[in-house]
Amino acid sequence: MSAFDYRNFDDRRQHSQNAKAALLAKFKSRPPADDPEVIAKAKARAAIVQAREERAREREAARIAAERKAAEEKRLREEAELAARLAREAAELAAAQERKAAELAMKKAQRDARYAARKAKAKR
Repeated sequence: MSAFDYRNFDDRRQHSQNAKAALLAKFKSRPPADDPEVIAKAKARAAIVQAREERAREREAARIAAERKAAEEKRLREEAELAARLAREAAELAAAQERKAAELAMKKAQRDARYAARKAKAKR
């Protein structure tokens, strides 16, 4: 069954007039804009908005600081990795040069030994 079960047109019209009158009374009972209570509520709402914005700015500043710190840590880590890689490559290069020098020295010693053997053979 409907909540708006009015028996005739006059009942519906009367109910509509009563609803309109209630809305008008509610609107008229509202305090004026220069009422101290309204002003105090507006100031309180403004203070709440300002505090909310301040907290948002603080969160944003903290987020930016965290991002900067993370970027700095990443940069330092990458620099350390680069330095370690360069040191490792330098050590590998030095080891390769040392092996090559040892190999050349061994080849020279073998050449000298062959040369000395030929000379000794020729003297006999």
